Amino acid sequence: MKKIIFTILTCLGVTADTFAQDPNFYIFLCFGQSNMEGAARIEPQDLEGVSPRFLLMPAVDDPARNRKMGEWCHALPPLCRPNTGLTPVDYFGRTLTENLPENIRVGVIHVAIGGIRIEGFMPEGMEEFVKTAPGWMTGMLQAYDNNPYKRLVTLAQKAQKDGVIKGILMHQGESNTGDPEWANKVQNVYDHLLGDLQLKPEEVPLLAGEVVQANGEGQCIAMNKQIDELPKTLHTSQVISSTGCSNGPDKLHFDAAGYRELGRRYGEKMLELMGYHVRSPFTVPEDAMTAETTIPGNDFPKVDKERRAYFRLNAPLASSVIVDICGKKYDMRRDEKGIWCAVTDPLVVGFHYYFINIGGVNVIDPATETFFGCNREAGGIEIPEGAEGDYYRPQQGIEHGQVRSIYYYANATQEWRHAMVYTPAEYEKGKKHYPVLYLQHGMGEDETGWGKQGHMQHIMDNLIASKEVVPMIVVMESGDVKAPFRGGDNRQGFSEYGASFYQVMIQDLIPTIDSKFRTLTDRDHRAMAGLSWGGHQTFDLVLNNMDKFSYMGAFSGAIFGLDVKTAYNGVFSKPEEFNKKIHYLYLSCGSEENFGTEALVKSLQEAGIKTDFYVSPGTHHEWLTWRRCFRQFIPHLFK
Repeated sequence: MKKIIFTILTCLGVTADTFAQDPNFYIFLCFGQSNMEGAARIEPQDLEGVSPRFLLMPAVDDPARNRKMGEWCHALPPLCRPNTGLTPVDYFGRTLTENLPENIRVGVIHVAIGGIRIEGFMPEGMEEFVKTAPGWMTGMLQAYDNNPYKRLVTLAQKAQKDGVIKGILMHQGESNTGDPEWANKVQNVYDHLLGDLQLKPEEVPLLAGEVVQANGEGQCIAMNKQIDELPKTLHTSQVISSTGCSNGPDKLHFDAAGYRELGRRYGEKMLELMGYHVRSPFTVPEDAMTAETTIPGNDFPKVDKERRAYFRLNAPLASSVIVDICGKKYDMRRDEKGIWCAVTDPLVVGFHYYFINIGGVNVIDPATETFFGCNREAGGIEIPEGAEGDYYRPQQGIEHGQVRSIYYYANATQEWRHAMVYTPAEYEKGKKHYPVLYLQHGMGEDETGWGKQGHMQHIMDNLIASKEVVPMIVVMESGDVKAPFRGGDNRQGFSEYGASFYQVMIQDLIPTIDSKFRTLTDRDHRAMAGLSWGGHQTFDLVLNNMDKFSYMGAFSGAIFGLDVKTAYNGVFSKPEEFNKKIHYLYLSCGSEENFGTEALVKSLQEAGIKTDFYVSPGTHHEWLTWRRCFRQFIPHLFK
């Protein structure tokens, strides 16, 4: 009988050597709520092919499976408690044992309770938490003697006699959705674990998984923003994306396939942190199309019908590569040839800047066109709209104007400067003179922005062809806002950022355009508009030079601290005079912005100032907003 037991333990990788600390026995602590506990039915495939090198130290007894709390056993599901389901940890362990050397074993300790808040793992106040816990949680808490944190630490201390703790896996947050202190509470649990187990943070990272996304309809999807920002508080934490991980009908829990994929991602990240490269397949849907911003001759970046972007980079010597887009960072996966790949969450339609981060340095994806933004040349990708975006796309069967690049000398700043000038298609055919719109970009961008990111010339061509717009010349200049904002007063009429452009505009740019192009030079045929800080500059220039302009517009204008009663020598306090001089005042913004545009419009209208207002539905502070704003603005000019 003793011989039979010894043979079984040997097959499971549990030998007498297990009980002397083995540096090749990697141990991981796993805790959280229901998605860590496991809510999916265990299927036959989940019980097959589990390496005997993957071990579990049960946190509770399981007599039916001959498991005893605190004694290593083969890590077959369920890992949490006898009646729980498949968990990400199942495929975390599989991924590690499939990719680590044969002499390395993997052990897990798994403590999780469905619905538990992060406070349920904080040592302080544990008694109070148990007292106030809902009745349906009572049995689960009792399984851990009403102290899940203590159970995790007690078993971890025992496991440290056998191996080395290499990391902590957490999937928790649904029950803390919207809690602004959640990250600090996670830090509290992590710090206590390190202290109680005498671990070093640089040697034991915490991996935190995102919650169910369900294509944007996940019950707790708002929590993902807090999870994504956890590394700002807990610097040794890593976020595991749940993008594309399938879920159950409740849109709260992953299904079995979702747990498998999420577990693999936990495993791949841990392997990466330990210096191992993972060979994982990267599949791209057949409907994914090469992005229009991709340099010809490249297959990637691509965009699929769900608006997910796919990136690929050849960097065989890189150890870490990240895609940084739309405020989120995505780890790229490396294959055996050194090709790195990544897929994003569904992105909003429109144009987006992005960078590839290699070893901590932001670089431009060599496969994409470049665009000046973020105070530097940047990569960019267009997530296409449907037919509703045709107004900013070139169309066949109509005439097309030109965008010219000109250099001129500015006496105001004693330097050569650059501008882009659009002329309508008919400009080449006669001697007619044209009105002029001076159009400014935003902070950190340059004079090419309206043409490359904004597609201004296509909007003009299409609306001139449909006779919605009067043919006009459009002038775009850098405005001295390419460099970063270095601080100082940002109030309207008081800011020095970009103010050096004001003399250039009046003394040099306007005279240059009037001398080089056939323009109508009176104020009634001159307009100015701008996006973001360009809107700020528009207010400063037009309202201080009303003898030169009669139309003005600001798209998401960075117009702060404007006192309608006193600004610009009280220009708004004389509404009848103002409304006669300014033929059209237009303000606009995206519905998802918070720039105070609506409040500004209200204050102007209450002061008797005729103000037209447009809101771009569903957009933020971005180029799609400004394309729409421009399209709504120009039909009102010079009529």
